[in-house]
Amino acid sequence: MVKVSDKRIPALALAALLAGCASSPEVDHSSRYTIKQDRAPSGSFDASGLADATPRYEQPRTAGNKSPYTVWGKRYHVMDSNDGYVQRGTASWYGEKFHGHKTSNGEVFDMYAMSAAHKSLRIPGYARVTNLDNGRSVIVRVNDRGPFHGDRLIDLSYAAAKKLGYQSRGTARVEVAAITVRPDGAMFLAGKPFDAAGQAPVVASQASGTTELAAGEGLFVQLGAFSQRDPAEAMRERLLGVLDNPVRVREITTDNGRFHRVQVGPFKSEGDARYAQNLLESRGFRQSIVLTDSH
Repeated sequence: MVKVSDKRIPALALAALLAGCASSPEVDHSSRYTIKQDRAPSGSFDASGLADATPRYEQPRTAGNKSPYTVWGKRYHVMDSNDGYVQRGTASWYGEKFHGHKTSNGEVFDMYAMSAAHKSLRIPGYARVTNLDNGRSVIVRVNDRGPFHGDRLIDLSYAAAKKLGYQSRGTARVEVAAITVRPDGAMFLAGKPFDAAGQAPVVASQASGTTELAAGEGLFVQLGAFSQRDPAEAMRERLLGVLDNPVRVREITTDNGRFHRVQVGPFKSEGDARYAQNLLESRGFRQSIVLTDSH
């Protein structure tokens, strides 16, 4: 979205230079884009089968990582390393207006890919983004800068926002946890050893050579989140005949209202949770996610 220097640039020239997100100011003096207002693609788009971005080691680059940089009079700093980063805030999304245009590190933005823009994470990088209102998580590749509107934390591609279930509302309350990969392939989520396939942070047990959850963090397979309790209880009843594991309806209150989350567990290991998730999907429960009890 942005490729800027820290030189002083007149306001109109700066506006013409910047490539904003869906959350950018409505006034756009640039002729770079063919439409003025960002929007979702026309027609229907099914994101349910869209795979997450696959984290991998990438050589550090200079493109898109100039620090500090200034946008609309405000200075931002790029992190020296993404390792250990985790933060909660508001996510927005960007789509058709920026589709096909270059991102901050010179790649081409694809609103149907699992990507994101962030103000300070080094790019390219990876992050797990969790919608705190419904428990859904996705893994995205961060290759752009933004959003520069208000206090928003991250801009996701339209596809990623749709997988998280907030594309119609425009914003959601999320947790962003950076995924870092070392040259030897070792992967970390917010500084903890991580298995992307299991979608849960794990810690290595030096005694046994196996992996197990951090102390106090049980794993659950979540099948749905409902604003009313009745459909949640109906799903719980359906699940009781599928697995021998306990099934609960966890009621939470968020800024967007009260939700009833249907969850199977707890499981002591990521492997057990993943096995149960695969079994549930084979029985028709295809919209499941694995998450810790703290989410």
